[in-house]
Amino acid sequence: MSRTVIRGGLVITASDEMHADVLIEDGRVVALAATGTPTAESWTAERTIDAAGKYVIPGGVDAHTHMELPFGGTFASDTFETGTRAAAWGGTTTIVDFAVQSVGHSLREGLDAWNAKADGQCAIDYAFHMIVSDVNQDTLKEMDLLVEEGVTSFKQFMAYPGVFYSDDGQILRAMQRSAENGGLIMMHAENGIAIDVLVEQALARGETDPRFHGEVRKALLEAEATHRAIKLAQVAGAPLYVVHVSAQEAVAELARARDEGLNVFGETCPQYLFLSTDNLAEPDFEGSKYVCSTPLRPQEHQAALWRGLRTNDLQVVSTDHCPFCFVGQKELGRGDFSKIPNGLPGVENRMDLLHQAVVDGHLSRRRWIEIACATPARMFGLYPKKGTIAPGADADIVIYDPHAEQVMSVETHHMNVDYSAYEGKRVTGRVETVLSRGEMVITDREFTGRAGHGVYTPRSTCQYLL
Repeated sequence: MSRTVIRGGLVITASDEMHADVLIEDGRVVALAATGTPTAESWTAERTIDAAGKYVIPGGVDAHTHMELPFGGTFASDTFETGTRAAAWGGTTTIVDFAVQSVGHSLREGLDAWNAKADGQCAIDYAFHMIVSDVNQDTLKEMDLLVEEGVTSFKQFMAYPGVFYSDDGQILRAMQRSAENGGLIMMHAENGIAIDVLVEQALARGETDPRFHGEVRKALLEAEATHRAIKLAQVAGAPLYVVHVSAQEAVAELARARDEGLNVFGETCPQYLFLSTDNLAEPDFEGSKYVCSTPLRPQEHQAALWRGLRTNDLQVVSTDHCPFCFVGQKELGRGDFSKIPNGLPGVENRMDLLHQAVVDGHLSRRRWIEIACATPARMFGLYPKKGTIAPGADADIVIYDPHAEQVMSVETHHMNVDYSAYEGKRVTGRVETVLSRGEMVITDREFTGRAGHGVYTPRSTCQYLL
């Protein structure tokens, strides 16, 4: 029986802040007690971690990553090994990645393939959503089986015709099935059919630079698709989770639906909160580093995203981590922005960027933990095993130094990609030590974990429904 006690820190969860000691036994939290009380003082342990002057927070839950994702004739550059190690460096202790169904194949084949990629490779715990690319009667039956097994969320795309795209009929059928089996439909909400017309027209005009990626994927087409997804979910009587919301018009659609009492949820990502079309317009093809979908928006959209996070019209911040190297991968789109692989790195940066938002006054400390740890765990059936510090929870805990300053850079990050989306950005706050199920994964800014420590984690159905 191994025991660890964390002493003297400020424990922050989504609901509480308290100066408390934390007792860990066999990978789980067994007790909290106010620092200096007889109860806390009586605890003995093989390992004591001094957290005086530091925050003690739940490990981050990043509910949207794409390790090794095949896209645009290449693969995301982070493997499950490198990506989960980088996540740990950034204070994230659970990822939910996406297994992909290919058209003409079963959900099971896709899930088996992703399990094989991740098995024995991960430094932290992981789970899977299922991308549904081919809705048919067999797929719908498989959805029921996957929910029973703990794969309880299914992603569909209104974008990318010919690749992941589902039409409205396919979306409705999947939503109807999820209404019955308890699954949660996640939606990439952009009108891909209309966008493809605009892409074709832009290229015909000779508009080939990365900035045009943002101009053809219009905010109105994100809003229209968001509205349509909400209405289809309402017809089906199913909950809906809209991924990577970037446009203020899309936030307005979500807010309206939630005001009507619908089980509609929204996620945004750090890149939409901290970057903009100014980055997409960087010269010498540098803008390609910031090509992702939904695209970065003009800066004026950021205020609506921050407001949505404060009012809970947006509930979760995930990364959509999907890195492609500038050299050899992003460069595939020189002369044609539509050939630039979509995605950027961020799994290591999320917790720090959101702490900077606390420093800047956008969020409270508890709201930081809520959107980065607790709500993603609740949304995807991992709570209270993940996302909080409470008796019975997994001892996924971060010792966080709120005063340390750092400069984000490709020179110092651990993601397997040749640039940082936040190069040169100064932030206050840094991960010091990370425990995953009680094991030291980062110890005083050194990686002490290992590939294979992280285990696959089945999930219950959504715990966040109204």
